[in-house]
Amino acid sequence: MNVAGEITGRLNARYNNIEYYFQLKKTNDELVKENERLHQMLKENYENPNLPGQMIIDTIKSDSFRTIQKYFYLPAKVVSSSVTSQTNFLTIHRGSDQNVKPNMGVVSPQGIVGTVVNVSENYASVMSLLHRQYKVVVKLKNGGERGTVEWDGLSPYYVTLKDIPKSAKVNKGDTVVTSSTSSLFPGNIIVGTVQEIVEDRSTNFYTLKIKPATNFFNIEYVYVIENTQYSEQKRLEDSTRKKFQ
Repeated sequence: MNVAGEITGRLNARYNNIEYYFQLKKTNDELVKENERLHQMLKENYENPNLPGQMIIDTIKSDSFRTIQKYFYLPAKVVSSSVTSQTNFLTIHRGSDQNVKPNMGVVSPQGIVGTVVNVSENYASVMSLLHRQYKVVVKLKNGGERGTVEWDGLSPYYVTLKDIPKSAKVNKGDTVVTSSTSSLFPGNIIVGTVQEIVEDRSTNFYTLKIKPATNFFNIEYVYVIENTQYSEQKRLEDSTRKKFQ
């Protein structure tokens, strides 16, 4: 009887552990969906070229501004990633069948991750912020001064922000966010925080060491961002450059 009871107890414990695991997975999936819904509501996603001034979403009914939503978020699971290479990528379980295309920005719940560079039917490759060729336009949250973030390939814990003028007021711990001049990301998505200010006396610009907000060592879920006006903007900019060459 004691042996039977012990076996039954072990089976019950294992069943409870399995049930707990699936309950956690269900809760996590629900959180991902809720985060997607909240991301869709960010005011930075909405633009209307016909309206002057600042749009305040709280005063507009959902049906009124849905037609001018510029950015849409699609949740995706990370199925592989690297952080130790000079050219790090992630693979996500979303592809062309889910309307994922190259040149779509990718973010985590904490901050930016990278950009889609290749797709298959159900998967996509994302060039990571931790890639020697990756660059993105960002700004200081407090002052608004813009610069470019890139990775020097040394430490996966830090990236470099260049071209911040020395006239800017910047301190250790300041927040760096995406700029609305980027066609890949809505404005004001967190990139990271300033960890070190390097003053080069030979230039009029700071070099800032930034700690990324995203933890690339344990990333599991991301959001792919669709800029619904990306193609139009790119066509216009390409056409303008050709016209004045």
